[in-house]
Amino acid sequence: MTVSVLVPSSLVREAEDKREATRKLGYVARAATVFRVDRLVVFPDDAGENQFGGGFVETVLRYAATPPYLRKEAWGQRDELEYAGVLPPLRVAPRTGSGSDESGSLRQGIVTEVGSEGRVRVNCGLQHPISLVVPDGMELGEGERVAIRVSSRRPVRAKIVDDPLPGYDVIASDLSTELSRDDAGVRIATSRHGQPLSVGRLGDVVADTGERGMTVAFGAPERGLPAILDIDVEAVPGGETERESTVVSDEPDGTRFDLWLDAIPNQGSEVVRTEEALFAVLAPLSLTE
Repeated sequence: MTVSVLVPSSLVREAEDKREATRKLGYVARAATVFRVDRLVVFPDDAGENQFGGGFVETVLRYAATPPYLRKEAWGQRDELEYAGVLPPLRVAPRTGSGSDESGSLRQGIVTEVGSEGRVRVNCGLQHPISLVVPDGMELGEGERVAIRVSSRRPVRAKIVDDPLPGYDVIASDLSTELSRDDAGVRIATSRHGQPLSVGRLGDVVADTGERGMTVAFGAPERGLPAILDIDVEAVPGGETERESTVVSDEPDGTRFDLWLDAIPNQGSEVVRTEEALFAVLAPLSLTE
């Protein structure tokens, strides 16, 4: 089951400066971590961007997803990261033995040197880079990121494994590509003009997403998904309960959703910021039966 979250390149459009824009992206990164998002996708909204464009958003989110012990080596000095110090720590929960019969913690590493006899030197946050054997069938190059399972620190016992890296992936893609993925699951658009999320309705939605996974798309401050997709808000259905009636008829081809959802039906503010919406939407959708 895959959980993908789609955010626009314009999500920091109202930030007054780079520091504030970075801080807002830190909250987005925290939400993706807290709710175990697999893929955090930045889709283009050129018309809504200000001086902080999609490149800035993608870079800061990628940096935030990089373990602290790898950031200096992976990123160096970049203008987009001038205020990276305001990003909150993600503290990604270790996946001890997760999805595997083996014990040990799963860590992310960077290949710093490709050696001979099928070995590479990897920086994975231990005291020094370590030399590891490359598994059969895997090809690695300098600078590539790999998953390392560490079973002992003293003495060091570790190996490269073909497991998903801890945390989430940051991807730049467009809406149509993401919504047409085979593992997109339930495709949810968040909007105050969508169907109100009620206690009764939540059970059906959670059961569906729990079985199929989900792709959840968000808008930008004062520029929601209807504006980004250039559709009339009156065309967004509200209150229907049948799946067939939740598809907006005038959505552009390739960007159709299964459900338009209003997760804060009684919002007290005229505008819910994107970083606030992520917590409000993902919290109920992450519940289990």
